[in-house]
Amino acid sequence: MARGGVNKAVVQIARTAILARGEHPSIDAVRIEIGNTGSKTTIHRYLKELDEADSRRVIPQEQLGDELGELVARLAQRLKEQAQEPIDRAEAQYEQLKTELREQLAQAQQAQEHLQQQLEIQTNALQQESANLESTRSMLQTEQTRNAALNQACSDFELRLNDRDEQIRSLEEKHLHARDALEHYRSAVKEQREQDQRRHEGQLQQIQMELRQAQQSALVRQDEITQLHRDNERLLSESRALSKELNQANDQQHKLSNLNERLNTHANQLDSERTLLQERLRVASQESQALKDAHAQTLEANAALTLRALKAEAALDSLKAHPPAAPKTEEGE
Repeated sequence: MARGGVNKAVVQIARTAILARGEHPSIDAVRIEIGNTGSKTTIHRYLKELDEADSRRVIPQEQLGDELGELVARLAQRLKEQAQEPIDRAEAQYEQLKTELREQLAQAQQAQEHLQQQLEIQTNALQQESANLESTRSMLQTEQTRNAALNQACSDFELRLNDRDEQIRSLEEKHLHARDALEHYRSAVKEQREQDQRRHEGQLQQIQMELRQAQQSALVRQDEITQLHRDNERLLSESRALSKELNQANDQQHKLSNLNERLNTHANQLDSERTLLQERLRVASQESQALKDAHAQTLEANAALTLRALKAEAALDSLKAHPPAAPKTEEGE
């Protein structure tokens, strides 16, 4: 059996190529043509069979040229197809990888824009909450100032009420003194009793009127004090509610700050992923360039094969013009 894949067809192709160059297809020449492989005995046997087949049939020179040209063309086409197949697969893989990377980059950019919009919305909300907080603080300060003023007014009313009580006690003492004086005058001066009595009654009415006025004024002041106490309690309740709202606003601001930090962290992660995708795209571009270089080399190899085919055709034309002499059979090892 032939070694290294050498068979009769391979020997025939090598023999035909040597004859096309106008050389004698010896065993060594055929062995060199097929890459220094195969047994010389096997090559000799195949050459002998081919020579005998050539001697049994007479092939027109033109038909031999056509068959050789067709054989060389098929061989070149097959080599070209075999070289083109891995290039096509590599280009398809490159295009698929490039499309996937572009889609991933577009998705990452879209996600980053969405997060940026959310960040802007949260920032605006935080600014609005900060403005509301400042407004609440200002209202609280105003209410506290008003509460202090009301407390001061309440203290002033209490002082005035004490002054009124002191006046009432003074009037009562005067009233007692007047009654004592009246009794003294009634027992001492009987003649002037009526006059003194009228005067006393007039003074008494005046005193009673002043007493009623003082009592009414005291009632009015008492109502004002009660209303002031109610207003004070209402302001204290409003102050507690404002303090509660202020605490809630501070909590909301703290939550928004945490959310802002998380959004910034997520945005940084997206930037890192985008950098990684860009690096992968750069590597894919380099691989594409390498594949293009390999494709160019394959094209050069195909061109070389085409040139060899053209040379073979030229040699065949030369062989047609100058047919070689019948080769002698050479014994192998």
